[in-house]
Amino acid sequence: MAALTALQFEERLNRYLYERAEEARAVRVGEKETSEQAEIVARYADLFTREQHECLREEEDAAVDGEAERLYRLREACLGGIVVADLAERMDRFENEFLAARVEFHGESLPLRSAQAMLAILDDYGDREELGDLAADASAGFNDDRQELLAAGEALDAELSGDPDPVGRSARRKAIDLHALADALGRAAREQDESYGSLRERWVERILGDGREAEPASYHVSYLRRLSPLADTYTKERSVPVCLESLSRLGFDLASEEHIRLDLDDRPQKNPRACVIASDPPNVVHLITRAQGGLHDYQGLLHEAGHALHYAGVDPALPYTFRRLSRDHALTEIYSFLLESVSREPGWHAEHFDLSASEAEENAEATRFLDVILFRRYAAKLDYELELWADFEHAPDYAPKYAERLRAATGFRYRPDGYLADMDDGFYSADYLRAWIRAAQLRAYLRETIGSDWWERRETGDFLRGLFAEGTRPSSEDVAARIGFEPLDTRPLVQEQLAAS
Repeated sequence: MAALTALQFEERLNRYLYERAEEARAVRVGEKETSEQAEIVARYADLFTREQHECLREEEDAAVDGEAERLYRLREACLGGIVVADLAERMDRFENEFLAARVEFHGESLPLRSAQAMLAILDDYGDREELGDLAADASAGFNDDRQELLAAGEALDAELSGDPDPVGRSARRKAIDLHALADALGRAAREQDESYGSLRERWVERILGDGREAEPASYHVSYLRRLSPLADTYTKERSVPVCLESLSRLGFDLASEEHIRLDLDDRPQKNPRACVIASDPPNVVHLITRAQGGLHDYQGLLHEAGHALHYAGVDPALPYTFRRLSRDHALTEIYSFLLESVSREPGWHAEHFDLSASEAEENAEATRFLDVILFRRYAAKLDYELELWADFEHAPDYAPKYAERLRAATGFRYRPDGYLADMDDGFYSADYLRAWIRAAQLRAYLRETIGSDWWERRETGDFLRGLFAEGTRPSSEDVAARIGFEPLDTRPLVQEQLAAS
């Protein structure tokens, strides 16, 4: 078949991505036990060919300024589709084998994903150690497959892009300097080293108790993030109504939003990690969580609501490319981080959970502690990933560095053999970190222009709607310029995190 024009390719890409997203959703939420992505990829084999990629490149080269960005993103989508088409069967096999993996714990056979989810709710320290080791052993058994898939994808990406440098290639796609970002974040982390130490000791002692090790294993982080000693206050049953009420104060009626489909059910094979799958924004957007009790349920729902409201709020008149495709994930993560940060406001805790001012402030400090630990973890991950991808053919040699970097940053022990499972595609860590910076800048802007109670004012929602309508067209750095900040200005972030101590 002849190659499609860019417009024809965009129309057919819409259907392809919709089908793949719906398949991924069904597997992720536990409705299906096996993934059949390879069948979908095979049906659209004509869409992802080297000839099609070259034709899109030619259109991009001839484009006038207004169309160049759209054509670039379409060409990148074609490149990604070629990689997926080549690897689809292997990726399905990996996903299905992972879904089938089980862990034997205290006389019960658990799906590996259920075992990973259980770590957040096991109250006994020793049980978490035991189950954490079992789950980590099972996950590490997939490392050879993970490395083969990563290597195959990297080789194809290098060939099709004509760029053999994975770090430089990713930086050019994101239109940022990854090393400059890492340097700025490293300085920010060092500024709060001392305050983080005391904050960590205070909350680790309260949550994990006196019997803990000086440097607990990373298995305990999910339990820590749940803030389990506070679980009676932040009950599983109230997470949805409280979050819906919080969003309504900003002017968002999530429950009545016809384009957002909520999946809040608990299923054994449901991935414990909350997510949004934007199958066809703004018309079909799935928000998926798996509540387990504790404050993390509230934070996860607010975080994913940021993604869902962004994609469901896209102007439907935009070209599909600017409703669905982006250079990276840094833009949409701004909105998720911003809405999640509502849970760090003492007033939010006082209003919704009948707490005194001192109790509300103490619990809000706990949420700010969680924000600091995650920020430090991702800053360390970015440093590690920059080193690994600069020398990917020797990837296993960097497993000890992964464990060392994260231990030094967080004060928790990470297993070296988690070095691949803990790595998202395309330097997603950099996107998260850019969003951390930008969300802090945005909060500073909102406090100045709307007030300290920005988190419960409709004016905030109105401001965000204007950003949502632009879809995926702007970059995170564009948002910084609009609110008067330099992209790497970490001062608002550092000030917030120092205040947390």
